[in-house]
Amino acid sequence: MEVACSLVKGLINSTFLMVGIKLQVKEAIFRTLTRNGMFDNSHIRLSLTRGKKVSSGMSPAFNLYGCTLIVLPEWKPPVYDNTHGITLVTATTRRNSPNNLDSKIHHNNLLNNILAKIEGNNANADDAIMLDKDGFVSETNATNIFLVKKGRVLTPHADYCLPGITRATVMDLVVKEGLVLVERRISLSEFHTADEVFTTGTMGELSPAVEIDGREVGDGRVGPVTRKLQSSYKKLAEESGVPIPSYQKK
Repeated sequence: MEVACSLVKGLINSTFLMVGIKLQVKEAIFRTLTRNGMFDNSHIRLSLTRGKKVSSGMSPAFNLYGCTLIVLPEWKPPVYDNTHGITLVTATTRRNSPNNLDSKIHHNNLLNNILAKIEGNNANADDAIMLDKDGFVSETNATNIFLVKKGRVLTPHADYCLPGITRATVMDLVVKEGLVLVERRISLSEFHTADEVFTTGTMGELSPAVEIDGREVGDGRVGPVTRKLQSSYKKLAEESGVPIPSYQKK
């Protein structure tokens, strides 16, 4: 009984600790946005470091001064052409395997993605599709990816890609719109022969892909399913959100 009580107390303490940390992060975000007068159409990048080190070396034991939270807000630029669509190419650089580095961790080790982006730049494409070690599509260098075929919406498993927040939101919208959602391994040829393709991300939101590897996607124009989901996403974004409290200057 004493052991059980200790476990319950530990879980309660951990819960309160997590709630407190979330409140501190929200407070830091709100203060930063308020100080810079950024209340709409802005993008926030959060970076959490391991803190100050007393000596060089990879061991976390050298980090003795706690973590440092960096809140970097920026005005959200039009990253992709969501009206007319974007072009994609397939990169030779593969996405990291979860056997080596868990793709579900949003970390700063993005060298593979950067190399894939360089390949996209060299091909004058907007982004590059990255494959997993078995040759199946994982994501692009910066976004998650979906295809539409015969009214069904397909997306790769989140094994070799980051399970993005926008990705999850769009998956919910697909179901709410009464469309069939399939999450499975998808070959590159299925993307080449898809009726529609679109990518999702915090910065770009829903971006239609009208060309992949020099091949037109569908009829080369933004498809009806993509437009419907774009409209649903825009409406959701306008109707939801977290109010920013007003802070008094001290």
